[in-house]
Amino acid sequence: MNSSYPTQSDVPANAPPEPAVRWRLPTRTPYVTYFLIVSCVLVYAAQMITQSTMGVDLPAAYGMKVNELIIAGQYWRLLTPMWLHGSITHIFFNMYALFVIGRGLEQQYGHLRYSILYLVSGFAGNVLSFLLTPAPSLGASTAIFGLVAAEGIFIYQNRKLFRNARSMLANVAFIVVINLALGLSGSIDNNGHLGGLLGGLMLAWFGGPLWKVTQILGGFELVDQRDTNQTLVVGAIVTLIFGGLALIKFLR
Repeated sequence: MNSSYPTQSDVPANAPPEPAVRWRLPTRTPYVTYFLIVSCVLVYAAQMITQSTMGVDLPAAYGMKVNELIIAGQYWRLLTPMWLHGSITHIFFNMYALFVIGRGLEQQYGHLRYSILYLVSGFAGNVLSFLLTPAPSLGASTAIFGLVAAEGIFIYQNRKLFRNARSMLANVAFIVVINLALGLSGSIDNNGHLGGLLGGLMLAWFGGPLWKVTQILGGFELVDQRDTNQTLVVGAIVTLIFGGLALIKFLR
């Protein structure tokens, strides 16, 4: 039976070697994502235990976003809601989204830059909720919306390296629109989601990975033109911007 595939004898002896393409991601095992998931689950377990034994959800009582208490000086409530959840369904969907999105994004960003992205996005989301939502709120979705925004920015800024960048961006946009639409039900803090989205977008646009193809001996290499220091600077600026917005409410 004849074969259309070339054999070793069909390849010229002087044929040039295939060019090597090196694609070096900052990290492989997404330890930060796993830590966030485990810590959220443990905190939720503490919520359930204190609720059943003491009749009060202590972690939520001391950590959820409550505007009056933040104004009274409990500023940590602009960060701690990211580790609190209101139901088993709430934490399941948030942790599932974090698992699906966070692992790949952490590989692209590296541990430290990914941690900065997560914390800044969550802070930005809680600040916008503090400014625009009078009701108490809690949940990791403020930070997760920042991860979704960062994924979209990463694809857009490096779109020449993806064959299907347009469809990938359409999928990200679809996820954002659907989740924001679900937030119109009234029981979901959409302002927190929007804040996380804006925080993640700003940090990713100016401090996220920006790959460039450079020629090396025998092939090509993808090199990130941005480093951790730039992400730290951008993260500090975004934090100051949203912190300044929160200060406006304190000065009223």
